[in-house]
Amino acid sequence: MDTVLLDPPLVALDKDAPVPYAGEICAFKIYGQDTPFEAVVLNRTSGEGVLRARGPVDCESQKEYTFIIQAYDCGVGPSGVDWKKSHKAVVHIQVDDVNEFSPLFREPLYRSSVIEGKIYDSILQVEAWDQDCSPQYSQICNYEMVTAGTPFAIDRNGNIRNTERLTYEKQQSYRIMVSAFDCGQKRAKADVAVLIEVKPVCKPGWQGWNKRVDYEPGTGSRQLFPKMHLETCGGPLSGVKAIVQLQTNHIGKGCDRETYSEKSLQKLCGAASGSTDLLPAPSASTNWTASLVTDSSRDSDLIYRFDGRQAANVPDHVVPQNLTDQFTLATWMKHGPSPGLRAEKETLLCNSDKTEMNRHHYSLYVHNCRLVFLLRRDFSQLDTFRPAEFHWKLEQICDKEWHYYVINVEFPAVTLFVDGVSYEPYLVTDDWPIHSSQIDTQLTVGACWQGGEVSNPRFTQYFHGSLSGLTIRPGRIETQKVISCLQACKEGLDINSLESLAKDIKFHFNPAQSVLVVEGEDVDNINTAMTKVSYINSRQFPTSGLRRLHITTSVQCFGEDTCLTIPDIKAMVMVLQPSEPRITIAGSNRLVRPGSELQGAMGVAPFKELFITSTVMKGDGVSGPHRPGVMELMHNLDYCDVLVIGDELDLDRESLEIRHSALLGKHLDATNSTSGISIYGVDSMAHYEQALKQVRYRNWKPAALTERRFRITCSELNGRYTSNEFILELSVLHRSVLVEHVNHMVAQPQLMRPVHHPLMIHTLNSHTTGAAPPTATVIIVVCIAALVVIVVIGVYRIHSTQQNGSKEDEEDTKDPELDWDTSALNITINPMENVQESQMLGERVKVEEREEVDDEEQVGGAMSAESDNSDEEEESDEGRQEEATGRMQRGQHEWDKSSMTH
Repeated sequence: MDTVLLDPPLVALDKDAPVPYAGEICAFKIYGQDTPFEAVVLNRTSGEGVLRARGPVDCESQKEYTFIIQAYDCGVGPSGVDWKKSHKAVVHIQVDDVNEFSPLFREPLYRSSVIEGKIYDSILQVEAWDQDCSPQYSQICNYEMVTAGTPFAIDRNGNIRNTERLTYEKQQSYRIMVSAFDCGQKRAKADVAVLIEVKPVCKPGWQGWNKRVDYEPGTGSRQLFPKMHLETCGGPLSGVKAIVQLQTNHIGKGCDRETYSEKSLQKLCGAASGSTDLLPAPSASTNWTASLVTDSSRDSDLIYRFDGRQAANVPDHVVPQNLTDQFTLATWMKHGPSPGLRAEKETLLCNSDKTEMNRHHYSLYVHNCRLVFLLRRDFSQLDTFRPAEFHWKLEQICDKEWHYYVINVEFPAVTLFVDGVSYEPYLVTDDWPIHSSQIDTQLTVGACWQGGEVSNPRFTQYFHGSLSGLTIRPGRIETQKVISCLQACKEGLDINSLESLAKDIKFHFNPAQSVLVVEGEDVDNINTAMTKVSYINSRQFPTSGLRRLHITTSVQCFGEDTCLTIPDIKAMVMVLQPSEPRITIAGSNRLVRPGSELQGAMGVAPFKELFITSTVMKGDGVSGPHRPGVMELMHNLDYCDVLVIGDELDLDRESLEIRHSALLGKHLDATNSTSGISIYGVDSMAHYEQALKQVRYRNWKPAALTERRFRITCSELNGRYTSNEFILELSVLHRSVLVEHVNHMVAQPQLMRPVHHPLMIHTLNSHTTGAAPPTATVIIVVCIAALVVIVVIGVYRIHSTQQNGSKEDEEDTKDPELDWDTSALNITINPMENVQESQMLGERVKVEEREEVDDEEQVGGAMSAESDNSDEEEESDEGRQEEATGRMQRGQHEWDKSSMTH
């Protein structure tokens, strides 16, 4: 509104009244700069006036005005001359406010956090304001919680509090909407959001770690705790020590080790040869371990479990007889505390009298968690007290975990290595030597043989525990480098980017890299170091399953008796199932060779065309898991067996062998028997393929042999992955035996185009053959009779020639496809020719027969090249020409000796 409500009202009085003009009020004048008001006279006689605004007045711009006003009379006449002005009066104007603005919040979003389990008087305060100028409309009189059903409340001053105890497990954060009202009850134009986070009660410990970490084989090192940090709740710390343990005692022999055979591992680690395996896999030749209980479910590790009732006698032909002052005894052992207060001796290995007496010559046993090695010398060597018993007291002997024990004997010194660490005996007991006798000894595993001094010979001092890879190597001791290689773990803990660690960080691993200790003074540096702790498994095909992680932490505080307690962490590494390889042996499954080649000094190489591949199924990341692809994989093999199918090898007339030179430069060995050849050692597929191609079969009496069948199988990781069974059939081709019958059918050889001879053998023109005229019947009979006589004479000559040259025929290397040329040939001569032409015909037949033999030998040679190309690669060009010439000549002679019908 533009009218000013003055109190008192605007009125001016003149004492000249009621005199016209002089007693009337004509104007009001305002004194003040930029005053937006004007004064208007309403009644000149009464002097009443009004104060009005010249334009809109905004309280928010200026809510008070003060100025001076004077009144003027009308003067002495209508002309307004000689106006008189009144005294000055002060006008004070207040602009009344209108509630035109809504409240506004000062922040677009409010955040706060609370600790669980606590009631707060005020978690946070929200604040709104209003642009109106008056206290009535500019003040915020009330706040309201818009979001319903929350455990929070707000007062008129904007303070938010919780109405109940909050729990972190129940809900970690809340989002509520709040509105405000001014004193004119006008609501805020927009509500504001308030975020309240619930924090657990501060507990010192590691945060930001995952309980499970998946490890994909072949990915190298994998970080275990990339976001881990230590929460200290503001406590000042002077030092932190963290111990990370990788627990793998449930896998095989205590961790992921190579599961190759003991001989393969020893060759792989460079161990000296000549060791004897006393616990081999049961087989026809190693049957003394067949009665023992095996635990072969753990990734092909050959483990024998002894429960105090099993033992085995080692055959005499296996026992090393040449133990001298130097030898090595090694085994894997897992053993727990012995039962009972007075524990019995538990014998791993014992060499005792077989009969009559009960003397122990040497033995290895556990007694009250002590490992004892007994070695009694013969009286003939020395007749004085000598060291006989060597005792070691170690925690590993009874901790129920796998350890690798190696005893190096350099008499009189004996050293024990446990997991690659050497230990000297804490006690050595002397004893008298044993008197020599003619009593045989018995070597046993898992107990000791008591053959004498009892009514019934039996086992005693049974072992309780597990053993694997029990070996004796006479004549040499093992180096520490080889021992460490044989027991090396293929998985363990690691630290990435060592150079990025702070200088105050100290860390060290145990020998197996299953325990890592990290120490430091600064918590931030410890956090950085722990994020770099990784797991690594270098096996190409690791054992899948869980590996447990255990982290223990201790802290030191400044000048405090009591310090923070950090809870232990229990996590796990899940090693995923590796892609299993498919080992494939392929090549020619059928081989045909003449018997003369089998008689040669080199024999034949039946697996010349063999090749070995290995593939795995890999999912395509682009196409998705539903479209897997095949990927070729290169890895090692550990044995390939070449076995004969059917009758075993007759060593009087045949052999299957591989030369030692074929194994030079490779990590391979070979053994052969009447069953075949076994090539073993950890080496590449390419080296195995080269070795198999050098296997040769020889038979110096092949006359009675028609075929030989062989089966090849290869293995990786001691049988964990095996190849297909590749079967090759070697057929022996013998020279065709000439028969005395003349009128027999000659079978056409396979893949050979039949040649049809014309009736007129001396010409290539095809004359029509009609029926013989009656006058020629006599001539035909005479020709047939003459032909019979010639055939009989020819058969006789052939028979005598074969007897004289039987040895020469056996050494013949003629191609098998040419044997059909020596078979009988039926030739029919036109009976209409005269006798002279018949005589000329005999000469032409011989010439044309030689020409046909040459042509057909070329055809047969081409076919032979297709089937026998592998053997011909070994021959020189000169040898081929000479052999072809010799075959041609022999073919001609044999053709002349064959039976013919004229």
